[in-house]
Amino acid sequence: MSYGIAIFPSQDLKESINSYRKRYDPHYSMIAPHITLKDSFEASDAELEHMIAYIEDVASATMPITIQITRVSSFHPVNNAIYLRVGENEALTTLHEQLYDGPLTHEQPYNFVPHLTLAQKLSDVEHADVLERLKMVTVEHEEIVHEIHLLKFDHDKERWNVYKTFSLGGNR
Repeated sequence: MSYGIAIFPSQDLKESINSYRKRYDPHYSMIAPHITLKDSFEASDAELEHMIAYIEDVASATMPITIQITRVSSFHPVNNAIYLRVGENEALTTLHEQLYDGPLTHEQPYNFVPHLTLAQKLSDVEHADVLERLKMVTVEHEEIVHEIHLLKFDHDKERWNVYKTFSLGGNR
């Protein structure tokens, strides 16, 4: 089965992001706005039990994390994705690194750039136009993240769903 680990932002921020994703992100219906902590990986049921125990340990040892959304940016020329950049954050980077360690060890496909996708799979012309418009929007948002989520891909519905939620700092 396919799994991933992500942070979901507050409902207000999700709604704001989705106002763009509805128009510019073909993956809009596959997953809610999120910050990817660990890209998709495969695990058997037996492996998953060990991984869940590890994620619980990591989450309980990690205090809630304050994230700041700092600006609109793009991965161009690598790809035409446009996103809200999450400001540099040592705690978030450490959490990401821990989720690629232990029983979750596998090669990272990309450098970790914490972000919330607004648009992707745009043509070059669309990308340039949308990026210029979105860069004019003032982006200043801060919130505290209290949970991370293990996601499982439902191949029948072609959608990522929350499989298990882990509280940071062992709270809640």
